[in-house]
Amino acid sequence: MSKNTGRTAYINARLIDPASKLDVKGTLLVEDGLITDLGPNVKPPEGAQVVDVRGACLAPGLVDMQVNTGEPGNEHKENFISLGEAAAAGGVTSVGCLPNTDPLIDNVASVSYIERRARQTKSVKCFPYAALTVGGECKEMTEMGLLAEAGAIGFTNGTRAVSNLKLLRRLLSYARSFDLLVLQPAMHPDLSEGAQMNGGALATHLGLAGLAPEAEPVQVMTDLRMAEASGARLHIGPISMAESADLIRKAKARGLKVTCSTCPQYFTLTENDVGDYRTFTKMMPPLRDDANRRAIAEAVADGTIHAPEDVDGKRLPFPQAAFGIVGLETLLPLSLTLVHEGKMKLPDLLARLTSGPADILRLKAGRLAKGAAADLVIFDTDAPWKILADKLRSKSKNTPYDGFPVMGRVKQTVVDGRSVFTDQAKAQAA
Repeated sequence: MSKNTGRTAYINARLIDPASKLDVKGTLLVEDGLITDLGPNVKPPEGAQVVDVRGACLAPGLVDMQVNTGEPGNEHKENFISLGEAAAAGGVTSVGCLPNTDPLIDNVASVSYIERRARQTKSVKCFPYAALTVGGECKEMTEMGLLAEAGAIGFTNGTRAVSNLKLLRRLLSYARSFDLLVLQPAMHPDLSEGAQMNGGALATHLGLAGLAPEAEPVQVMTDLRMAEASGARLHIGPISMAESADLIRKAKARGLKVTCSTCPQYFTLTENDVGDYRTFTKMMPPLRDDANRRAIAEAVADGTIHAPEDVDGKRLPFPQAAFGIVGLETLLPLSLTLVHEGKMKLPDLLARLTSGPADILRLKAGRLAKGAAADLVIFDTDAPWKILADKLRSKSKNTPYDGFPVMGRVKQTVVDGRSVFTDQAKAQAA
């Protein structure tokens, strides 16, 4: 990825670095793609390009742990160019690429391909995961050690959890030996098979197959027990239920090396948003009731919590529609609802989106510090606008938030000191 070899001074900024607890008005200097200085008393050097951010927030670029690339094999859904554009527009500068490609990322050559293609696009930074099992078939373990040496940041079978306990025990034990990160989705594959939405009265009323209520906590409980036995580093998510959050909260208190994640839809929407078979609300885990929505918001706030499908796949009857929504461009404004509603302070929220995931993945990202890569996001927390599906930069337009009013807009995204996104349009009033 090419770097900006000039000097740039970002002045009149609210500098927020959650990792160091920095939150001051000041200036940040960039040279040769690196942060050279920052703080309230920093002055622009002679000859530097001066960017006046006019009081907007300047924070580390966001880190999205789990993104589907589409490429190779499903470029009609997403590719590295469209993914990079969407991520940059959302203030995301680093993404973890799930191995759900065709062919699957389960060998050294495919890991190298992901890294090479990401460099060629010269946009955001993409870090590949590798599959836990060959072909994702839950029969034979991949060469995890070699894949980690080749650049894999973690191991997962993507959207389908490994439920064979004998195999999972072997995988976690091996991962522990090499201190590798394993990701498991919070959904038991047997209990979730055929489910269309959250189980309950609404599913019955709509005539849709409801998800067994134990499908998520059973998988979470099992994974936690296996992680405790092995001592491996385990990341679970996304989670969508109060019970799952409580199980993980207690596991962390016991000292387990476990982390978890969620998605904005699980603290902003409920099963009622399915409405009259709105297929863009079909996701796994499914949207839950309001009690679970509130519990997930609380779990994000207290620190317990740190895939695109093409639009044509959604324009089908609800049972045949694909799961998943796009989220890179809407991650920040939707997450900011927790700040605007008074549930969290802004620096705490940013910690969940920057240094938190970067630490889990052990990436040199998510921080404003001298000598760190100048991966930055500049945003206005109070700018109102509406999410419009046809304006999204992702190839996929499947979002349940079409027409949804939000506050918080990215003004500029910088990777290695080079601007990869600048908001040229005026914010559309909500």
